[in-house]
Amino acid sequence: MTGLSASSAANAVDSTGVGPRHVAIIMDGNGRWAKRRFLPRVAGHRAGAEAVRKTVRAAADMGLQVLTLYAFSSENWRRTPGEVSDLMGLLRHYLRNEIEDLHRNGVRLTSIGDINGLDQDLVVLIEEGIRKTAGNSRLNFVLALNYGSQDEMVRAVRDIARAVADGRLAPDEIDVDAIESRLDTNGLPPLDLLIRTSGEKRLSNFLLWQAAYAELLFVDTLWPDFDGEKLAAAIADFGARERRFGGR
Repeated sequence: MTGLSASSAANAVDSTGVGPRHVAIIMDGNGRWAKRRFLPRVAGHRAGAEAVRKTVRAAADMGLQVLTLYAFSSENWRRTPGEVSDLMGLLRHYLRNEIEDLHRNGVRLTSIGDINGLDQDLVVLIEEGIRKTAGNSRLNFVLALNYGSQDEMVRAVRDIARAVADGRLAPDEIDVDAIESRLDTNGLPPLDLLIRTSGEKRLSNFLLWQAAYAELLFVDTLWPDFDGEKLAAAIADFGARERRFGGR
């Protein structure tokens, strides 16, 4: 992809007339970034946290409505206890240090996933950040935490099953809207562009339902090296595509 400066990103969106409203990113490559520099994995995660800061600021400047980042998957619990502890520590650090900045810049923080599976102090930090920024509208910054798309769909199906069993929903009334209204992303605009960094080409249980007609972009950049310029280039790539939604 050709590089664009973060400052020119808005022009890249506007010139196509079809800029994305909702962009999601699978942030991959922290470990490899650290390994190439002979650093511990936690150093890669720290650099990844800085990439989050840069990318969120750039997304707000570009006029995106929603930026969803895959911060911690329900499968990440399988990592070593030390790495999980490091990731939780970085999340604490980010929330304690960035909420005020997000608020000053008009960014609204929300989350998807089962945050109640996290440590209670983290739940409190997340909920406080959500409450503090609830009135902001410049960018909706969604953190996917303890999130897995299959789990999300299982929870939606269970809710539908309970509604049918209780007589609140007839089987023939189960449709796309009935399912989408029970997903964590209910109320968000449809996903337009899903990016995965580090060269891997899989969705890793992320927004599987929502990605049905999203444009997918796999880039070789390791997440710690991702920034506003890389996001601008991804949006320019999106603008050059023809979206058909199965129509032809």
